[in-house]
Amino acid sequence: MGKKSFGRGLADNEAMAIAKNIRTSPQKLNLVAETIRGKNCEAALAELQFSRRRISGEVKKLLESAIANAENNHQLDVDRLFVAEASVGKGMVLKRWRARARGRVGRIQKPFSNMRLIIREREETV
Repeated sequence: MGKKSFGRGLADNEAMAIAKNIRTSPQKLNLVAETIRGKNCEAALAELQFSRRRISGEVKKLLESAIANAENNHQLDVDRLFVAEASVGKGMVLKRWRARARGRVGRIQKPFSNMRLIIREREETV
């Protein structure tokens, strides 16, 4: 008996990597994700390598993980990979406080984000 197996949600020429609880706001992470959407994987890695944003190192690790998944798990050609989707979602928010004047409180919110990266292999051009 038991459950039926859950089918693969991606096409045969796609690979995915997910990063959860990235310590930055989704708005800031989406700015970095916009710079690599639709780009070739080599160009996206170069873009992230020289980006001045703090979170670009985490996104670079995620992209390298997706490339490794494509190569090892799905036997895709690394030279023909490009970033098909880079979606950013909201994670948890740590709520802290700081004492202010006259017994009041200033709220500090420390947001976390989730990111999903799908890379796809380009079709061969004849």
